[in-house]
Amino acid sequence: MNQAITFEDFTKVDLRVGTILEVNNFPKARKPAYQLTIDFGDLGIKKTSAQITTLYKKEDLIQKQIVAVVNFPKKQIANFMSECLVVGAVDGKDVVLLNPEHKVKNGTTVS
Repeated sequence: MNQAITFEDFTKVDLRVGTILEVNNFPKARKPAYQLTIDFGDLGIKKTSAQITTLYKKEDLIQKQIVAVVNFPKKQIANFMSECLVVGAVDGKDVVLLNPEHKVKNGTTVS
């Protein structure tokens, strides 16, 4: 376990559910990755990159709901600006995306 945090620390992380609208290859990334366009409902559309190419095909990600941190500052990754961070369970080089068991409204808070 990493350093313990307080509940107040946890509440600062804004985790939301979004639906993947578009997936593109990201050839300029250092490690194999996709560029994702995600709909977060009232929060709008955000883009990010994700190193999820080992377990997911592009076509299987379209319309998939995922969980992401939406309140990180934007981050430049190669020639791409990432606006959120998709979360997943990391198993070696594989990342398994976290997603709701049932479809929910885009932008729904995760707590």
